[in-house]
Amino acid sequence: MASITANLPPALLVHGGKPFSGNFKRSPISLVTGRQNHAAGLFTVKATGEGSESSTSLTVFKSVQNVWDKPEDRVGLIGLGFTAVVGLWASANLITAVDKLPVLPGVLELIGILFSSWFTYRYLLFKPDRQELFQILNKSVSDILGE
Repeated sequence: MASITANLPPALLVHGGKPFSGNFKRSPISLVTGRQNHAAGLFTVKATGEGSESSTSLTVFKSVQNVWDKPEDRVGLIGLGFTAVVGLWASANLITAVDKLPVLPGVLELIGILFSSWFTYRYLLFKPDRQELFQILNKSVSDILGE
């Protein structure tokens, strides 16, 4: 369980490029007519709750950590990371080359918009479809990591 406590000072006024944080005279009446100013200028904010870490990201991290702990699998994991970096570099260069062609970028942009719309409708809009997507992703991750 997390707990945060913050004290917020009065607002700083900028005058002539220099911040002013002096004392101001406090009025019991606020600028809004008829309302009492109950705040003395310092607020205490407390937030408590459970961590919002995703269980999927934790299981992926633990799986990679388990693979890293085995000496015979380290070479494969380093190779996989190197391949990912090379693939990212190659795809960036390919996108740059395709972007220089006159008509193709507009067509590919339209295809991307249509595919993104279809993916959103198919997998993200409704809860059962999101659960199906999570199952597909978890199965793919377990197949890749050999679990």
